Amino acid sequence: MKENLVIGITGLNGAGKGTVVEYLVKDKGFWHYSASGLITEEIERRGGLVDRDAMIRIGNELRAKYGAGYLAEELLRRAIEKGGRAIIESIRTVGEVESLRKMSRDFVLLAVEADQEVRYKRIRERGSAKDNVSFEEFKTQEEKESFSEDKNKQNLVIVGKMADFRINNDGDRDELKEKINHFLEEIDGR
Repeated sequence: MKENLVIGITGLNGAGKGTVVEYLVKDKGFWHYSASGLITEEIERRGGLVDRDAMIRIGNELRAKYGAGYLAEELLRRAIEKGGRAIIESIRTVGEVESLRKMSRDFVLLAVEADQEVRYKRIRERGSAKDNVSFEEFKTQEEKESFSEDKNKQNLVIVGKMADFRINNDGDRDELKEKINHFLEEIDGR
């Protein structure tokens, strides 16, 4: 496997991006960089409450101020400084994908997908404050993240279509691990 491979992870809320990251970090030796983590740092620096609406708002503000690819570029800079194989979690804009493809010849975008009801059940089970929403609120938040004509805002539908690989994660963790291993084998074959 490429020594400086960078895998970008995209997908809707609850699709299993974090589970993919966890497996790649713990079992495959990847370093983890999170756009959500970077946005959370900024919200906390400002003294704000970290919830999904704030994450969307602050992420969009940062992209508007510094460019559509800003979050991914900042995370890739951190990854390059550290070296090794990296995962950049929560790729959400076309500009982020374009920036990563320009900055790293070893970049691959992976879309993690799952049924909406499966995803809602998962977010409720993980029980974080930002996931304490009704199914209707969940769907509304998802609509906000799914499409925008503004290149600085989240556009998960188009970003998902830009993916080099897709993994459907409607099953259990063991099935997901098998799919991740298959994905890694495909990358090695490139």
